[in-house]
Amino acid sequence: MLFSTVTQDELENAPEKVKELVKSLKIESTEFLDITHEAVDLATEYISEKVVGQTSYTDCLHIALATINRADFLISWNFKHIVNVQRIRGYNSINLKNGYRLIEIRSPREFEKYEDD
Repeated sequence: MLFSTVTQDELENAPEKVKELVKSLKIESTEFLDITHEAVDLATEYISEKVVGQTSYTDCLHIALATINRADFLISWNFKHIVNVQRIRGYNSINLKNGYRLIEIRSPREFEKYEDD
């Protein structure tokens, strides 16, 4: 799992169930990411290209960090600014234009495990 100060800030207002899940993750399987100039530049480009508005800068920084660090998935409950087909296309078009790979953005529901009936 990739983790950053952006993730920490988002978790402050998360439901207790989500906080407990994060606490249960093994430290050896977690990598802490520093915010870099490269991530800031990419996040700023998402906004300047109007994928989202200026008020979504933190969301853009989160996506930029995941993109630059080659995350397999970015998982979010934010359906307005992140997990949204139109927005995902916008983020990915900018990623490709800048030489990054596509990022898979998904809802946590897609990773739930269900018991067999």
